[in-house]
Amino acid sequence: MQLVVGKIGRAHGIKGDVSVEVRTDEPELRLGPGAVLLTDPASAGPLTVESGKVHSGRLLLRFAGVKDRNDAEALRGTVLIAEVDPEESPEDPEEYYDHQLIGLDVVLLDGTPVGELTEVVHLPYQDLLTVEKPDGTEVLVPFVTRIVPTIDLENQRVVIDPPGGLIDPEQAEVVRGESDDADASDESEGSDGSDGADESVDPEESE
Repeated sequence: MQLVVGKIGRAHGIKGDVSVEVRTDEPELRLGPGAVLLTDPASAGPLTVESGKVHSGRLLLRFAGVKDRNDAEALRGTVLIAEVDPEESPEDPEEYYDHQLIGLDVVLLDGTPVGELTEVVHLPYQDLLTVEKPDGTEVLVPFVTRIVPTIDLENQRVVIDPPGGLIDPEQAEVVRGESDDADASDESEGSDGSDGADESVDPEESE
C-alpha cells in the first residue's frame, strides 16, 4: 500500500537540499537516510534519501543524484510516497495511519451519526479530519484528543465531541465580551450629548 509522507518545497542552498512538508508521524522512519520513495509525478522518482537535517524548524533532505540548486528546484511540488505494509501499524498506540481512518463512521458522544471520514489533512501545526455529512457537505474537525476522544478501529468509528457550531453553524454560540459591555457603557454615558465629564462653571457667573 502507498502512503503519502511528504511534499517537496523550495530548494535550500546550492548543494541540492530541499525543504519538505512532512505528512507522516514517523519522519525518522519514512524520510530517513536510505529510504526509497516513489513520487507524484512518477517521472521525478524514485528518490533515495541521502541525508537529512532540521533547520529553523523545517526538514531539509538531500536526495541521491540531486547535486545542485537547479536539480533541487526541478523537484519542487513533488509528492513523496512510501510503500507500506497494509497490516503495519504505528509503534505508538495513539497514532494511526491515514488509511486506517479513511472510511470510518463519525459519531457524537451519544452515538448520533455525523458522517464519514474521507480525508486526513496534514498541516504544519495541526492535523484535520475531513468529515462528509449525509447531505454532501464537508466539515473539518481538528484532530486533537479534546475534540476526538475515541478512535474505535474494531467498530470502525470515530467518536467526536465538537464545540458548538463546528458541525452545525446554526448552533454556534455568540459570547458577549467585556469589551462589548464597555463600549455599550461608553455609549450610554454620552447619550445626552455630553462626554460624561462635569461641565465647567465660570467663578464670576456663580457669584
